[in-house]
Amino acid sequence: MGFISGQGVVTSLLVLMASLSAVAMANRPIAGKPENPWNTGGRFNPPGPKNHPFHQPNTNNNTRPPKKFIVGGSNGWRYGFNYTDWALKNGPFYINDTLVFKYDPPNSTTFPHSVYLLPNFWSFQRCDLSRAKQVATVAEGSGEGFEFVLKNWWPHYFSCGEHNGIHCKEGMMKFFVMPLFRPCHG
Repeated sequence: MGFISGQGVVTSLLVLMASLSAVAMANRPIAGKPENPWNTGGRFNPPGPKNHPFHQPNTNNNTRPPKKFIVGGSNGWRYGFNYTDWALKNGPFYINDTLVFKYDPPNSTTFPHSVYLLPNFWSFQRCDLSRAKQVATVAEGSGEGFEFVLKNWWPHYFSCGEHNGIHCKEGMMKFFVMPLFRPCHG
């Protein structure tokens, strides 16, 4: 037979009471919000087009449409700018948002830049381009820029791959975003 301490019993009772309280509070109406359609108060209304909560006509679509973000803002994609800070200040990013990388094509006065997608956080931390995928060449950032659509719900690790990763390692030309699912309101 096991021995149950008084403290363990008290802790268990507190957890049980908190759980019951949370369940009871979940069924209470919230001021300014419509009543819970599943709480029928013991009455049963068979679901149908008129009274089923998922079949209500959606007349108010408050979802945010996808946005375009120019990476680095007016600074564009250049050596020496803190893109991790930029991503933190401009997020959150959502699925189907577009990142626009704008940079000058290589010439006698500018360094070439490119855009690589790194496979994981470890590669991102070390600026290891050995398994990275080039998504934009040195020429693709000119004009309107290179557009990358965030189509998947996983972290996207970006860096400049020029000069064997020196722009990533020393020039802060790296950042990551974790696109979220678009919130639905209605």
